[in-house]
Amino acid sequence: MITAQNDSKLLATKQHFEILDGLRGVAAIVVVIYHFMEIAITNYNKNFLSHGFLAVDFFFCLSGFVIAYAYDSRAPHIGVTQFFKLRLIRLHPLVVIGSILGLITFLIDPYSDFYAVYGFGKTALLFLASTFLVPYPLMPERYTNLFCLNAPAWSLFWEYIANIFYILVLYKLNKKVLGALVLLGAVGICYVALKVPNGNLGGGWGGQNFWDGGVRVLYSFSAGMLVYRFNWIIKNKLGFLGLSLLLLVAFLFPYADAYNWITEPIIVLFYFPLLVALGAGASLNPASKNICKLSGNISYPLYMTHYPFVWVFLTYVAVVKPTMSTLWVVIPVSVTLLVLLAYVVMKFVDIPLRKYLKAKFLS
Repeated sequence: MITAQNDSKLLATKQHFEILDGLRGVAAIVVVIYHFMEIAITNYNKNFLSHGFLAVDFFFCLSGFVIAYAYDSRAPHIGVTQFFKLRLIRLHPLVVIGSILGLITFLIDPYSDFYAVYGFGKTALLFLASTFLVPYPLMPERYTNLFCLNAPAWSLFWEYIANIFYILVLYKLNKKVLGALVLLGAVGICYVALKVPNGNLGGGWGGQNFWDGGVRVLYSFSAGMLVYRFNWIIKNKLGFLGLSLLLLVAFLFPYADAYNWITEPIIVLFYFPLLVALGAGASLNPASKNICKLSGNISYPLYMTHYPFVWVFLTYVAVVKPTMSTLWVVIPVSVTLLVLLAYVVMKFVDIPLRKYLKAKFLS
């Protein structure tokens, strides 16, 4: 088995895809804005960011590419236990941090008193379920989300499932078998688009659409792996800005009930893998390097810490019923503050905690 020190040296010698990091940050900011906007404008046909939920499919595809790139050659040597340690240290501190923030906002939300409804026992179960990523769709007031304290944890649940399958099965698959798995996932995506009213691929977050999340991660994670395995890396000079604009096209694409069942599968099945291939092959302007690094570093903390405050925003809108002119101020200010919070959490909590856990468990 490779030691932790040698494992770190191996990883350090690998190329780093800075533009893909930057795109991850762009997608994370889109998710935050989308979560505010879907509350402010409930009619998706009138919402300029109605396809923001597809950022999760981009995350899954990007994750499949990065995991295959980082671990395909190392997986047979590091073993299952070491792999799980590496992934848990990378991912789980923010799962816990997001759960704590979710509990705090649950208890002190000035526009609701859910604790009076659910009491100590159920509140404790909500927190434990969120902390250990056990789906617990208890609250109809929160649309029976799988994780009622921190809704985006649903995608982390499926990310964990994908990681488990990766180290046990997926990395061992040859290209043909992996391609067949991608094809199976593509069929699943098309099925979901056809079965869900208006062709919406945004499921997976709640008890009522649980398995849609499995379909989404099956396709996109496997497709990301396939991009790496076949070395579909397209050299180009689009740069971080050019690729960011192309990524935004997917989220800003008009939402229409009549043709979502066509456009959303096209974006997920073809466009996102193409963007990953372009992002991996794009040349980076040195002036954009620091932006990409910061964008990539802040993406996961932002994704995992913003939604507890979106729950407060939801009750604020329900109780206060602010005008749209007020919301056009509240939402940008809230997004800015949440980005700053994510930076503080990253710098003073997540990074030091991961450093401590690596020293303790990987030395």
